[in-house]
Amino acid sequence: MNILITICARGGSKGIPGKNIKPLCGRPLIAYTIDTARQFAAQYPGTDIALSTDSDEIRHVAHTCGLDSDYTRPESLAGDTVGKIDAIADIVRYSETQYGKRYDYVLDMDVTSPLRNLADLNAAFDLLQADAQAVNLFSVSPAGRSPYFNMVERNENGYYDKVKSVGDVLARQAAPKVYDLNASFYFYRREFFDAGYKGAITDRSLIYEVPHLCFDLDHPIDFEIISYLMEHHKLDFAL
Repeated sequence: MNILITICARGGSKGIPGKNIKPLCGRPLIAYTIDTARQFAAQYPGTDIALSTDSDEIRHVAHTCGLDSDYTRPESLAGDTVGKIDAIADIVRYSETQYGKRYDYVLDMDVTSPLRNLADLNAAFDLLQADAQAVNLFSVSPAGRSPYFNMVERNENGYYDKVKSVGDVLARQAAPKVYDLNASFYFYRREFFDAGYKGAITDRSLIYEVPHLCFDLDHPIDFEIISYLMEHHKLDFAL
C-alpha cells in the first residue's frame, strides 16, 4: 500500500503573519505536524511525506525539523483564493512522477490545526478503509452552534430566520447533530483526485469526530490560547 502525506504551508498569511513557522512552546508550529506525519509514516513502508510551499523560509524551517523538499508550489496555486484541493493534486502528481509510483491514499495534514495524534490518524484511516464506497474522510469536532437552532441568515424579505429548518426544533439538544470541520487532517483515496472533486465535502465523504480538544489557529488569540494550554498541561489528550 502506497501512501503520500502532504503538508501544505504557503507563505504570506494575512491573519497571523508567518503562522506556519511561528514558535509554539519553543518549536516552530510546522514541527508538530511533521512529527505526527513521521509517526504515521513509520507504520507503512513506502509512505512518502511531501511539503507543498511557495516559501524558501518555510522550506528551510521544515528542513531543520527533518523534512526536505525540492518541490515549489506554483504561483498559480499559492494565492489565498486558490482551493487547497488543486494544490494537493499538484503535489500528488509531482510525487508520483518523482518516486515512480501511484499512491493508494493521500493524507493531508494542516499545519495550523496541530491538535491531533497518532491514535486519531489510525482510527480515522481504519474508518475510510472499512468503507469501500467512500472517497475521503475529514476530521471534525462537535459544533458550538446549530443551523437548526441558533444560527440565522438574512431572508429575501430582509428579515432573519434559522439557516435550516426541520420540524419544530425548540432546543439545541433536539436538533440534528452537526459538526465543525476542524481542518486538522483529511484522508483521500487516490480516485478522489481522478474524479475531479474541487472540495473536501463530497457525496461520498466520511467524518472522524476528534474525541478531544481540536481547533484551527486562525487568529492571533488562538496562539495565545494553545500556548497557555500546552505550557500549563491543560490539553485533554497526549499530543
